[in-house]
Amino acid sequence: MFDIFYIGQKPNQFAHERKVKSVEEAQKLSRTRYFWIIHYLCDYSDFDFLWEPKPWEAHQRHVYASQHQKDSGTCLYPKSGWSDTNYHAGMIAYRKIDYSNWNDTSYADFDYSWHPDPTEGPMVYKFGTQWQKTGGPVYACPGADPTSVKYVKEPRVNKITIDDNWVIPEGVELEGFDYTWHPDGTEPPYNYQFGTQWQKTGGPLYAIKGASATKYVTQANVKNISIAKEVYLIDHGNSETEKVKQQLESKGLVVKKVARFISSYKGTLQRVLSREEHDYVWVCSSVCDYANFDFSWHPELWQGTMLHVFPSDGEKFGDTFLVNTPTFNDRITRAELLEWYDTIHFVDSMDVPRWPMPVVHTDGNSIVDAVKKHTFLEPLTLFADRPVDKIPVVPLWREKTRTIVPFSTGNSVVVVPRDAKTAVLEELYDYPYIDKTYSSKLIDKPLDVVFISNGEKNAEKNWKHLQEVLHDKPNRLVRVDGVKGRLAAYKAASAAVNTPWAFNVFAKLHVDENFPWDWQPDRMQKNKHYIFHAYNPLVDVEYGYASIIAYHKGLVEQHEGKGLDFTLDQAHEVIPIRSGVTYYEDDKHTAWRSAFREAIKLHKWVLESNDMEFKYRLKKWCTSNGTETGDWSARGAKDGIEYYEEVNGEFDSLKLSYDWDFLNNYFKDKYGDI
Repeated sequence: MFDIFYIGQKPNQFAHERKVKSVEEAQKLSRTRYFWIIHYLCDYSDFDFLWEPKPWEAHQRHVYASQHQKDSGTCLYPKSGWSDTNYHAGMIAYRKIDYSNWNDTSYADFDYSWHPDPTEGPMVYKFGTQWQKTGGPVYACPGADPTSVKYVKEPRVNKITIDDNWVIPEGVELEGFDYTWHPDGTEPPYNYQFGTQWQKTGGPLYAIKGASATKYVTQANVKNISIAKEVYLIDHGNSETEKVKQQLESKGLVVKKVARFISSYKGTLQRVLSREEHDYVWVCSSVCDYANFDFSWHPELWQGTMLHVFPSDGEKFGDTFLVNTPTFNDRITRAELLEWYDTIHFVDSMDVPRWPMPVVHTDGNSIVDAVKKHTFLEPLTLFADRPVDKIPVVPLWREKTRTIVPFSTGNSVVVVPRDAKTAVLEELYDYPYIDKTYSSKLIDKPLDVVFISNGEKNAEKNWKHLQEVLHDKPNRLVRVDGVKGRLAAYKAASAAVNTPWAFNVFAKLHVDENFPWDWQPDRMQKNKHYIFHAYNPLVDVEYGYASIIAYHKGLVEQHEGKGLDFTLDQAHEVIPIRSGVTYYEDDKHTAWRSAFREAIKLHKWVLESNDMEFKYRLKKWCTSNGTETGDWSARGAKDGIEYYEEVNGEFDSLKLSYDWDFLNNYFKDKYGDI
């Protein structure tokens, strides 16, 4: 066995153990290759003092751990000196309890065998509780400077005593709150305010004498029971009103009154709360589902006099209110709008879902007639041509916030407020409050495209080009060919498409590659046709002549074709977007015939309206561009005006211009067999 030495108190482990003042003294006195330094507080019952280092560890000192530190005070040193340290965790010298350095040994569950790391200088070691880094036992090394403090995380004690510093509020459920809590002894004096499940205030107060500042504690809280039991229920006329009343009463609330909603929340709240005597009341709405709402919510202490508004399905201008009635009745008369109330608090910690709004299923056409025919019982109704989830909430606070809200590119999914019913006459735009923030939330089905041809010179070229333009577009493309007669061709085209509107492309048109094929008609207007622009290079003018027209399928099917212009005889709107370039001059006869027909219509409109745009277009048609077909086109326009004057604008005579045989004979009579 190697020599054994100790420093300080005698361990009484071996007969030959000797006392030294330092490791260096032990090194000089050692008579063996290695020597031990042992500690009087270590339990060596299972320790192997016959252990010897391997040859390659001869230059190391070997330090053995205790159950608490990597250095128990037990080391094996080489007499020849050492240049490295080897810490051994596998062979433990268990430390016994040294009561002399502890200030308090009353904690039954604390392990007082703990000791500091011998390699550290003398310190005061402070242990914590389940609450703080202080409050537990203190281990003071002999000779330690009292200001040289180290806080030890483990082990810690479990405080079970309760201090006399607590102030308990009313209206909270105290069961489960742990009053063994105490502050950190290193902090200056504070009053410690505990919260509830809702706020950082409202719970117990741990008051320290002389404290002037408050600190909010989140380590523990109490459950608030309720700040108000009385509730007013606002009836919006929906079918769930009685169900909501039962929900509120099942939660222990007293429904003082079911009050009808009139015009605005400001006026309704002002009316029903004007004589309320309770400091706090709830105001709920029949449009909301309160099955999971927690009426124990309360504001922070400093928010007590505010008007608290709870969101409805994420909309901060919600339908549920916690009202401090004395303050509200005093201040509401000075607020023109409820939104301008000077102390309003929009709560974000709890949301109230609304009941699903009623849905009117539409067919993708205009929704104007559906709105006019619908009997509105609910404050809002969804008009939609498909199932829709997660529609943003429309605030009900006042008429201006109860907006019409479209949710698709073509306005086929629209929320309409009850207020709009009486305002809508011809279109939903008759109602002044429309919010288009979400108009691109949903994408409407692309319109079908129908190509109409009947032997035109450039038909195949323009058809192939249209196919190329649409090859990567989602629009369905069909062709109607060889149908004689204007009315029959349009009706055949309408029968070939599946969408409520369809882009009609005529064989004379070379479509523009940048035309917006995702364009949608506006279902918030009446059903109508939409006329796009096309450039006419022969006449050098751009308007709706021979352009793409988005025909409404239903209107085409109803059309009797009795007017001069198929499109303009029904409701229509011009969209000033170029749809392509039109080439109508297959030959001189076709150029003449096309100009003859167009000039008759333009001349008629000039006489009826004196519109400068019609005059300009007619002038351009009557002007040749210097080419042969240009000359014949200009002749046709002038001949059309001449014919109009000859028949004195008589309708049946003008309508003959759509008869091919009539035009051929008229041309032959005037110009012969050219």
